[in-house]
Amino acid sequence: MAASLFKWLVILLHPLYITVTEINHNGKDKTLEISCKMFTNDFEAVLEKTSHVKVDLSDAKNKAANDKLIADYVEKHLQLKVDGRPVSMHFIGSEKEEDGTWSYFQVDNIPSVKKLDVNNNLLYDGFNQEINIMHVSAGGEKKSTRLDYPVATASFAF
Repeated sequence: MAASLFKWLVILLHPLYITVTEINHNGKDKTLEISCKMFTNDFEAVLEKTSHVKVDLSDAKNKAANDKLIADYVEKHLQLKVDGRPVSMHFIGSEKEEDGTWSYFQVDNIPSVKKLDVNNNLLYDGFNQEINIMHVSAGGEKKSTRLDYPVATASFAF
């Protein structure tokens, strides 16, 4: 009984730091569609640490400034190579949902994906317990992986 009580106390007292990144190849539009979901309070803390300004992602009147912070941060901490070639993500937008914040990006002119190399260290500069879950879809296949701090690289072959 004491062991199970301790296990529950550890779970309750030790917060989870998880980010989910989804990358989908849209063959019809020849694009990569990228979405990242981070816990808002963790994301705000890291944005404040890296930008040295107070951040409130719920503040609608600062949406443009917040979107710039989000875009700059994610583009710096999530890099992609398609078939060995580095690609640039373009920020589409963001939205807050309950306790999470979604950010959306796109890469144009990607007719197919045989291999996707990812460097994903989102929120690693804020939390050394960070876990980045990644789901990648291309050519009708879906693959997933988990990156535990400090591991930041993954490759997907299709």
